[in-house]
Amino acid sequence: MLNLDTHILLHALGGRLTARERALLSGDTWSISAIVRWEICKLHQLGRIVLDVDDADVTRALARIHTWPLSWEVCRESCRLDIKGDPADELIGATSVVHGVPLVTRDRRLRRSKRIPLAA
Repeated sequence: MLNLDTHILLHALGGRLTARERALLSGDTWSISAIVRWEICKLHQLGRIVLDVDDADVTRALARIHTWPLSWEVCRESCRLDIKGDPADELIGATSVVHGVPLVTRDRRLRRSKRIPLAA
C-alpha cells in the first residue's frame, strides 16, 4: 500500500503523473490521509484547482481509495517529525510514519525527512 500526498493524488486524477510515478502507483494499492480530502475541497474553494469536487466520477474515485483517519497517534506524530512546514503535509507524513506506509510525494521538505518512509 502507498500513501499519496494531495498533489500526487491530484496529478493521478488529472493524468499528469511522471512515468516513474505512474509505474509506482500502478503496482500498488493507494491510500490517503483524511486531511487530503479536506485539502482538495479547500484548494477547489480557493480556486487553486479546477477539479469538480461534486463530480460523480471524482466521488467514485475517492471512494475507492483507502483513507487513514486523523487519529490521536497521527496528530501526536505530526508534532514529532524532523520537518516543519505546512500542517497538512505534516499530518500526511505522520500518517506514513504511524501506519508504516511509504509516502509518494514530490514535496522536497517531506522528502528530506529521515523519519517518513518514502516510496522508492
